[in-house]
Amino acid sequence: MTFNRKSTAEDVTAGLELRRKNIVITGVNSGLGEESMRVLCKRGAHVIGLARSMEKAAAACAAVEGKTTPVACELSDFSSVQAAGATINALGIPIDVLITNAGIMAPNHLSHAHNLEMQFATNHVGHFILINQLLERVKQAEAGRIVILSSGAHVMTVKGGIDFGNLDASNGYKPWPFYGQSKLANLLTARHLAKQLADTNITVNAVHPGVIKTNLARDAGGLFTSIIGLLAKPIEKNVEQGAATQCYVAVNPETANISGEYFSDNAVAKSSGLGRNELLAEELWSKTTELAADYLS
Repeated sequence: MTFNRKSTAEDVTAGLELRRKNIVITGVNSGLGEESMRVLCKRGAHVIGLARSMEKAAAACAAVEGKTTPVACELSDFSSVQAAGATINALGIPIDVLITNAGIMAPNHLSHAHNLEMQFATNHVGHFILINQLLERVKQAEAGRIVILSSGAHVMTVKGGIDFGNLDASNGYKPWPFYGQSKLANLLTARHLAKQLADTNITVNAVHPGVIKTNLARDAGGLFTSIIGLLAKPIEKNVEQGAATQCYVAVNPETANISGEYFSDNAVAKSSGLGRNELLAEELWSKTTELAADYLS
């Protein structure tokens, strides 16, 4: 069946029976994560819903019909991510799907976590740790899928794609290029991990959900943000449409054997050249492994 940019998460999962699927989603307390959890639970999946605190995770899980398990995971706190991984592993179940959905976007003011610029730490390194913590459980699934949310904003990244010499943004911080850097990092992680897992039962893909009005933009501001908002109006999606592509890649049979790709509007799309740079992906993987070493055991 052909889906398009107007298809919703309910459309791309219509008729699917997910009763035996265990699905981990980060950022379920709002926006695309909330809608993805609602729809996947509606199709019968057991969703392990992660949010920044147990209070938020529990409230989000209680708000949907179906089987859920709330887990606290503050992505900018790598100890919290490690603890979340341990909690999920302790459930002793295979993970059929892992959707790294949560993130922050273009905050006006520079802040840090673990001596890294906050977007890079949260959007990329935190999810990198979680993926590696749960990889063995995904391998236990009959056909595991990892879906990493990137963004079309990866094209707005810093010079060279990833500025390894300025990961703390001490040499100058601009909200949107550093957001683009974190989203390029998500895309490169998906590409490289797919390559590593090519001979396994796991697929790994990156997703651009589209331009959606969610509280992801709560910290963004300024003239540039306003201009982007105006330009994006004609292609803006609602949350139901925005959650479609990640759900499509996560559970639809059409994507079961596709790995290492970048999806947009429920179809394989072409990323930037930097998003296809294998050497940059290898360097990023090596550097991130070094940065996260204390939390990967």
